Amino acid sequence: MNTIEAIRQRHSYRGRYDGAPVPREDLLRILEAGLAAPSGCNKQTTSLIAVDEPETLRRLHGVIVPDVAATAPAMICVLTRRVCAYRDRCFAVQDYAAAIENMLLAIVELGYASCWIEGHITDEDRICDRMAELLGVPREYELVAFLPVGRALDAAAPVGKLPFAERAWFNTFGAGA
Repeated sequence: MNTIEAIRQRHSYRGRYDGAPVPREDLLRILEAGLAAPSGCNKQTTSLIAVDEPETLRRLHGVIVPDVAATAPAMICVLTRRVCAYRDRCFAVQDYAAAIENMLLAIVELGYASCWIEGHITDEDRICDRMAELLGVPREYELVAFLPVGRALDAAAPVGKLPFAERAWFNTFGAGA
């Protein structure tokens, strides 16, 4: 599969997983893809924790309410540090977004399914803080998202996209191809 094919095949999967373990070699490749992402001023504000131990997964799933990925045999937790990169600018959000997209594409290429889960755990109830505590994350890091990883049990129908001509143009806003 080439990069363009992976991009076209990638979609958010919110279904059940078959439960088969994800080999460490595959998790390692996914983590490496995330860490290869660009980073504002090379501050490298994104860190990752792959979780594949059943007991640790059970405890994490116990604090994710409602548990949107209960059957995933692995997850990758995304951490960030708010570091001033250029003048008074912090690029932590851009950094972890790039890392997540790289990992989502690697997940597709390896034949797994996933979904970028962020808002569900960073809302006012701060599920992310309980997850971070379970994982021993130091206070200078913030757990901002997680990606469930596994083989999809159900067929997923990708959502439709708006037509190209409504969202992309050449030279001026709204101009034709």
